[in-house]
Amino acid sequence: MGAHEEDSVLLQTLTRNMEKMSRVTTALGSSSISGRTMFCHLDAPANAISVCRDATQVVVAGRNIFKIYALEEEQFVEKLNLRVGRKPSLNFSCADVMWHQMEENLLATAATNGAVVTWNLGKPSRNKQDQLFTEHKRTVNKVCFHPTEVYMLLSGSQDGFMKCFDLRKKESVSTFSGQSESVRDVQFSMKDYFTFAASFENGNVQLWDIRRPDRYERMFTAHTGPVFCCDWHPDDRGWLATGGRDKMVKVWDMTTNRAKEIYCVQTIASVARVKWRPERKFHLATCSMMVDHNIYVWDVRRPFIPFATFEEHKDVTTGIVWRHQHDPHFLLSGSKDSTLYQHMFKDATRPVDKANPEGLCFGLFGDLAFAAKESLISSDVNRKPYPGGDRRYPIFFFKKPDPTEQFAHVSSALSVFETDLDSNRMDWFVKTARLYLLSGKPFAELCDHNAKVARELKRPQVSTTWTMLRIMFSDPANLTTPGPNHNLSKLGTLPLMNSFSMKEMGSGMGTESRLERSKGESRQDNIHLEPGNSHISNNNEENEETEGSEGQAEYMFGDAELDDDDLYSMEHENQTEEQEYTLPQEAFQLRHEIMDNPSAPEHLQQDKADSPHVSGNEAEVTCLTPIESFSLISISQPLFTPHLPASFFCPIVREMLSYYAEQGDVQMAVSVLIVLGDRIRKEIDDLTQEHWYMSYIDLLQRFELWNVSNEVIKLSTCSAITCLNQTSTTLHINCSNCKRPMNNRGWICDRCHQCASVCAVCHHVVKGLFVWCQGCSHGGHLEHIMNWLKSSAHCPAGCGHLCEYT
Repeated sequence: MGAHEEDSVLLQTLTRNMEKMSRVTTALGSSSISGRTMFCHLDAPANAISVCRDATQVVVAGRNIFKIYALEEEQFVEKLNLRVGRKPSLNFSCADVMWHQMEENLLATAATNGAVVTWNLGKPSRNKQDQLFTEHKRTVNKVCFHPTEVYMLLSGSQDGFMKCFDLRKKESVSTFSGQSESVRDVQFSMKDYFTFAASFENGNVQLWDIRRPDRYERMFTAHTGPVFCCDWHPDDRGWLATGGRDKMVKVWDMTTNRAKEIYCVQTIASVARVKWRPERKFHLATCSMMVDHNIYVWDVRRPFIPFATFEEHKDVTTGIVWRHQHDPHFLLSGSKDSTLYQHMFKDATRPVDKANPEGLCFGLFGDLAFAAKESLISSDVNRKPYPGGDRRYPIFFFKKPDPTEQFAHVSSALSVFETDLDSNRMDWFVKTARLYLLSGKPFAELCDHNAKVARELKRPQVSTTWTMLRIMFSDPANLTTPGPNHNLSKLGTLPLMNSFSMKEMGSGMGTESRLERSKGESRQDNIHLEPGNSHISNNNEENEETEGSEGQAEYMFGDAELDDDDLYSMEHENQTEEQEYTLPQEAFQLRHEIMDNPSAPEHLQQDKADSPHVSGNEAEVTCLTPIESFSLISISQPLFTPHLPASFFCPIVREMLSYYAEQGDVQMAVSVLIVLGDRIRKEIDDLTQEHWYMSYIDLLQRFELWNVSNEVIKLSTCSAITCLNQTSTTLHINCSNCKRPMNNRGWICDRCHQCASVCAVCHHVVKGLFVWCQGCSHGGHLEHIMNWLKSSAHCPAGCGHLCEYT
């Protein structure tokens, strides 16, 4: 009997609320809302705003503000400050707020500490807090009242859960798990009593029935990246608008079996809020999460330019709401610049008034169509008339004016520029994409292979670029022996010879060396290459006696130029290290003191072996400090440091990649980016890399090169690109015992109460990586199964099947 009385009271309350709602609507119809564009300064930045049902008050909530303002003709008037107490708790720190559209004294806020709080403005005390729900573990991003049910409240949190509260009870009545890391928005449907939509950070949107908290009714991938907001159309039952970090607003038709995208608006920044405009079927308002401070109203049928713009805010707009659900002329907004605005639609900026009626489009065969004002296109008698009879072109026609669209109609002249069909063929792009190697082999082989591919496709500049990259970034020790036409440009492959004594050189050169030495010139003046080449450096750490040498080998490379064919490669002789010795003091009188370990010349940084200055005769008689001699004609040791560091070439390569990308060859830019990897990745900012990757992947998919596209995504180093392969991927798990679907909440089936994934080897529950045979469905831990298959090919479960694992 008590339950019956409660139902009757509820029915009377609903009837009374519906009567109030109808009175408000009737009053609005007889005397519309009046006002002007106005603003007021707030005490702190706002995170969200909401308006009461009769459009006379607005609540502003943020981390440090929670106030109610009255909307009067000329100004905002502060009515109530809900942050009371000497030390306001985190329950007052709001991420979202909503005013109930049925009960005028009821508000709900989403707190940053994970609490959901309701507020009763009818309370006589200063503290209006009514109920406190602390079931969420992390920040609550969104709260939403049911449009017709007084006591039903929905919340979505950063912890990935949504909860439905009955305000007559002390805790939630149902919990919905989105199987995702964060819920960004939840919205009850305006027309379907039991349906609500939820948007997630992984790009998915889910539709739920509040009567079935165990599983969503429908899920689809709406955006690449987080979906920050969604909004049901107030009049069209099946339309759902979503906005995301990919800078797009999409309108979905939910009445079909699969969610169908019917409109798409491209904005210039991440979309933080989206709200349908009342009484205008195709209009919606958006604001950005960062960078862009303006509020835009779009006509989804003309998605390339905003229908109207509000430019008053000086910082990011955080909340927008239409003042009344039946009035399209007033928009309220809050911002991080600590202002609250009321915008009148008639005062909005119309971007179309400043836009040039020009269009540009490429045809399927490379033809270019250009439309502009007739006054801008000068009459050219030599220009060919538009070939209307050519069947390659579609039929153009004028669109009939539609008075309901409210768009300006401008006529323009169309010019079509034809191209030779063979000049812009993209066969090279397809062949290059299929033949390029991006991984799986050493760096030098990848460069050589790709250079060969480009050369065969008659792209010599690209081929040369790959060859130069190999030379720049390869380790000279790992380079293969160059061909007979190698030259000094490949300095990394030009080494030195050990144990080449003075006697082995001709007497002429020895005399020349002695003459030079007798002039008192220092050794660093004698040892040099042609101008433009680096100094010679010897890598020996200690002075060693060279086997078979009787005199110190000190050469001066003069002005004579060496031909390429004069450079021969000689094998490095095995040297036997002997004990170091010094000459007896009485052998001859020294001019100055001999140092056992003299310091090296400045440019010979690694050569610690040097001798004091002696006369030519002394140099001919004996070797004071035996060292390894060196020559230009050997390949045993590098002529200088093995190769220049990669950082030396990085600025050049960065400019080269930018050049190719600007020329439209994004394929080359991405391919080099992948092959070079960490050598160049840090030199180019992430946004530029992401732009190149997205452009190349888009081209590959247009040419239906799905495998190449997949490989590029897999090999990319940008997190925004690698996640493309993971979107729309759902793993459905059935219980191995009762064969029914699992709810993905744990490892035990809800129906048969058996562990779903048991390892056939160790018989424990597999909570990590699970591998199973597709023939007999048995499996287990990856490591256990691999160890089992080393000794037996039969199934470890004993079913007798010859298991195969890929």
